[in-house]
This record gives sequence, structure tokens and C-alpha cells, in this order.
Amino acid sequence: MIGKALKELPREQVQLASKFGISMLDLSHVEVKGTPEYVRQCIEASLKRLNVDYIDLYYSHRTDASVPIEETMWELKKLVEEGKIKYIGLSEASVDTIKRAHAVHPITVVEMEYSLWTREIEEDVIPLCRELGIGIVAYSPLGHGFFAGKAIVESLPTETLLDEHPRFAGENLEKNKVLYTRFANLAAKHSCTPPQLALAWLLHQGDDVVPIPGTTKIKNLIDNINSLAVKLTPSDLKEMADAIPIDQVAGEREIDVFSKFSYKLANTPKKH
Repeated sequence: MIGKALKELPREQVQLASKFGISMLDLSHVEVKGTPEYVRQCIEASLKRLNVDYIDLYYSHRTDASVPIEETMWELKKLVEEGKIKYIGLSEASVDTIKRAHAVHPITVVEMEYSLWTREIEEDVIPLCRELGIGIVAYSPLGHGFFAGKAIVESLPTETLLDEHPRFAGENLEKNKVLYTRFANLAAKHSCTPPQLALAWLLHQGDDVVPIPGTTKIKNLIDNINSLAVKLTPSDLKEMADAIPIDQVAGEREIDVFSKFSYKLANTPKKH
């Protein structure tokens, strides 16, 4: 589908990003692969499906803890030299993995979960990225829809992974509803919607932080874009962070099946 859309557009005006690394038939069997052979296999398949000559930004989706990151990076570096990709990204990568990967070839961005209720990367990943000149792409910037009212003002969609998400279940959800109410009141004070305020908070974390909210509705897309117009002062930002204290967020940030691939565990063997 994306390949068809790209045919209608000037290729040089499109920033195309894709990923490799997670291999799954279903949620009962998820594995991460970072071997050079798998990297090569994935890029060739993507280029063919998209019917393009290159992908602008190519990410390692998760870190294969059985393969030295240098081996994965050498293959990605070759793809840059061959013109098949322009820039390399990592997703959910540890501090050690980022440092070692960047030593092989410059990493352009690191994609991490980052929102008002998931802020641990402020302690380790963000300072390192700033030191190395790497951008931060914030995935799940609306907390998997929490800041848009999912499971609170609107029910969870059917057939969603959020059914299994710890923060949307049972007692955890009841505790988190209190945080949402507090946050919705702040949004009203700023004359915007809760998702706009949540995105505005991220947009005020620095020019090197780029949130990537997902939506299937044009109306929400327009609303998200309008978050750029929300201006916040340092005291506003503090008030927002105080309204969602990290120690009051109930539940783990990942569903069980992905928690073993969390960035804090994403170290790879040393290359000898």
C-alpha cells in the first residue's frame, strides 16, 4: 500500500523509515534477530515490497542480545555505502549498545518509549544521545492512547494488545484514571485537548525530541498537528510533570512478551 502511494509522490520529498529485527508468528513466539544475514534479507524484502531504491532511515527494531552489536552495524554500514539506506537508527537500545553502535557508524536517531508516564530514559539514554548528537524519536507519546482517553472516556478497541497491557488492567487502570482526570483538567486550563497537551510537553523537551503519535483518523491527525501551537512555560512543564508523578503510575510499561527486550536488558556480547 505504501509502495503504491510513493509512486504518486516525488521520492526525494518523502522521508521513508522502516525497521528490521522482530520476528514473530504471533505473541506466543517473538524473537529478535540481528545477524548480518537477517539484516540483508529484511532490507532486500522491504525495498522490493515498497518498490523503491533506498530507505531513508532504517532501524534495528530491538537488540539481539546474542549477536555483538558491531556485527549488526557493519552490515548496516555496508547498506549505507551501497546506497540502500541513508541513515541508521536503533530502537529500545541500551546505553552500552548505543555507544558501541555509534563507534561503528554514526547513529542518527534512537527510538524509545517516552511520554509523561514513561520517563526513565531522561536518566540515561537522553543524556548520552545529546552527548553524541543523536536525535530521540519518542514512540507511544500518548501512552498507548492513555492521554487520549483510551479505556477512560472511550473503551479500548476490540482486538487490541492493550487488553494485555499492565497499565490498562484492573486496579492499575483505576489508579491511572486519577492521573488522567488531573491531566485533563490541566488541558482544559490550556484550552487544548489532553492528547495535544501530552504532545506539547514532548515537543518542549528539546528540538532533538520528535514524537510519533499513531492514528487512523484524519481528525486526530489534524488535532495532533495543532499541538505545535500549544506554548508552555517552564512552570507549566513542571506542573504537568508534577500532575503525573512517575512513582504514582501503576503497572509496568510493557506487555509481558516484550518486557524481556526492554532497553535496560539490551546489551550484546563483546566483539572479540
